Amino acid sequence: MLYRKLGKTGEEVSILGFGCMRFQVLDKDNGKIDEKEAIKQVRYAIDNGINYIDTAYPYHNGQSEIVVGKALLDGYREKIKLATKLPTWAINSREDMDKYLNEQLERLQTDYIDFYLIHSLNVQRWENCLKHGLFDFIEKALADGRIKHIGFSFHDELPLFKEIIDAYDWEFCQIQYNFMDENYQAGTEGLEYAAKKGIGVVIMEPLRGGSLAKNIPDDIQDLWNNAKVKKSAAGWALRFLWNRPDIGAVLSGMNEMSQIDENIKEATIAHPNSLTQEEVDLIDKVKNIYIARTAVNCTKCRYCMPCPFGVNIPAVFNFYNNASIYQDPKFSKGQYFVFVQEGTRAKDCKKCGKCEVVCPQNLPIKEYMDKIVEYFGG
Repeated sequence: MLYRKLGKTGEEVSILGFGCMRFQVLDKDNGKIDEKEAIKQVRYAIDNGINYIDTAYPYHNGQSEIVVGKALLDGYREKIKLATKLPTWAINSREDMDKYLNEQLERLQTDYIDFYLIHSLNVQRWENCLKHGLFDFIEKALADGRIKHIGFSFHDELPLFKEIIDAYDWEFCQIQYNFMDENYQAGTEGLEYAAKKGIGVVIMEPLRGGSLAKNIPDDIQDLWNNAKVKKSAAGWALRFLWNRPDIGAVLSGMNEMSQIDENIKEATIAHPNSLTQEEVDLIDKVKNIYIARTAVNCTKCRYCMPCPFGVNIPAVFNFYNNASIYQDPKFSKGQYFVFVQEGTRAKDCKKCGKCEVVCPQNLPIKEYMDKIVEYFGG
């Protein structure tokens, strides 16, 4: 296992982190984790060099932290760096922040959290946390030792990411990033902006929720198969990330022993800048094939915004395109209803046509909105 220093934290973390959001479950119930298997897998990963374990308050309907706490008994807590997150959407007062952190410490059966993140920040959650005394909470939690290092995870646009980065002396951050999402949310520019300030970067969704590792189209699989070095689609996606020296750890939601073994194998050889130009070009070819499956030629120029009726047109198109590109409508639908807020979805379009007048691509936006409502449902 290879390790890297995570920004100004100075901590050595395994380049592969164990994401605890996708444990195996019983009876297809996300809140019923197969505890025996989950504990076995977490401990196996730790025994084989993974020292960054990432969970969060809502994962598995609140059960992930509890199971992780059990997995870290018998001396395993001392072997790892533990990360969890403040549920920002549930904060209604300054006292709530302490309440949730203290509850998490109990769930995890620990006295401290190594890496504590302000979870899933967007405009509304950021403003809400500031209003309720976020920085006072952080300073006191650091001072009394309940948390060792402070960071945030992010799900919004680049300008807000930079604003948050500049607002506090963060030690690390967590962003969605993969070879298809170089210009999505914080993107490459945000990654580099954080890294230049000494802020460690942890990557989530390296496989886009599995979209880059399953249901691989034949033409893309042919490219992977014909590479000189044989790797799975997941292996290539991870190597793309680890090739960057400004990335500290990459989280993977592994729930099969074979996945753990495969990813650990890659994490023993994935030095920064170790991909050849031929391998970089191969990943680029795959990316271009995926992009060619785009359903709506939206360039995200945002000339259509703001919509008079609040529709987030670029975001709506983004998740519709994802469903087409990755041929995974179920996952894209889930993402659509999580990240496109109520009141800003395709169903809220009133067909005024103002967006079509200013669209440089001359897209029939009203027609697309009807198709998207039919595709995703209301």
